[in-house]
Amino acid sequence: MVYIDIKHLTKDYKKGRGVFDISLEIEKGEVYGFVGVNGAGKTTTIRHMMGFIKPDEGSVTIQGLDATKSSAEVKRYVSYIPGEINFPGNTSGEEFLKEQIYLSGRGSWGRAKELSEQLQLDVTANVHSMSKGMKQKTAIVSALASDADILIMDEPTTGLDPLMRDVFIDLLKEEKEKGKTIFMSSHIFQEVEEVCDRVAVIQEGKIIEVVNMKNIRYNKNKEYRMEFKTEEDFKRFIGLGYQISKVKAEDLQIFVQIHDEHINELIQTLKDFDLVYFKEIKVHFEDYITEVFKEEK
Repeated sequence: MVYIDIKHLTKDYKKGRGVFDISLEIEKGEVYGFVGVNGAGKTTTIRHMMGFIKPDEGSVTIQGLDATKSSAEVKRYVSYIPGEINFPGNTSGEEFLKEQIYLSGRGSWGRAKELSEQLQLDVTANVHSMSKGMKQKTAIVSALASDADILIMDEPTTGLDPLMRDVFIDLLKEEKEKGKTIFMSSHIFQEVEEVCDRVAVIQEGKIIEVVNMKNIRYNKNKEYRMEFKTEEDFKRFIGLGYQISKVKAEDLQIFVQIHDEHINELIQTLKDFDLVYFKEIKVHFEDYITEVFKEEK
């Protein structure tokens, strides 16, 4: 079931700025990543999803409701972490969180306290005197404690140190297990690789790729790097007809591309050779996206 449906969304700020003809479908229970450099159009897209901006063309619907026309009703199902966090009022973190839970009519203070402990958030601090990282933690606690069906997050780990980023990723995995639908923009490839089911890549306001992360995590086309002890073995292997992607003759190294189903055959072949080492080269999402950006230039 499609929970968030973006169809031909266009917002033209002129001079090449904005978003242009974006179409995405996010399904119930899916963790969907949205990546691109700063200024690519991530925040503009998310603001349309929240009903803060009216599109020039196209539409966004959330659970069948128009995000612009039914903005108030949509917010009954959605928790949101904005890219720029500015808290209203002059209260403590605890007072702010309790007020958000009351206003949303969802979640509990008990859950907020639990999340605050996990994220090492001092809820007694005044929201205006908080550091950027503390404000980010407060926004995360507010969003997760409200127990909404849908989480929409704009760069949610900005300002978090690596340890707290790991805690946040674990919390997201818990939300996924509960069946929550999550849409998250990020410029940190590692975090989307860890948690997302699919990832859309945006460049200059246009979607250039939608990646199923299973194809990255469980890629059946492998690459191996091997180094031979002797030049004789090095040259002999080259003559066997394997698909070689790279050669470092000075180091007697060969890089071989091979499908999973032929790995055993390769292993058997290498028993006749003297190797210094033999190692799989893992393909990460960042490597894949770097290639996508190169192709687009």
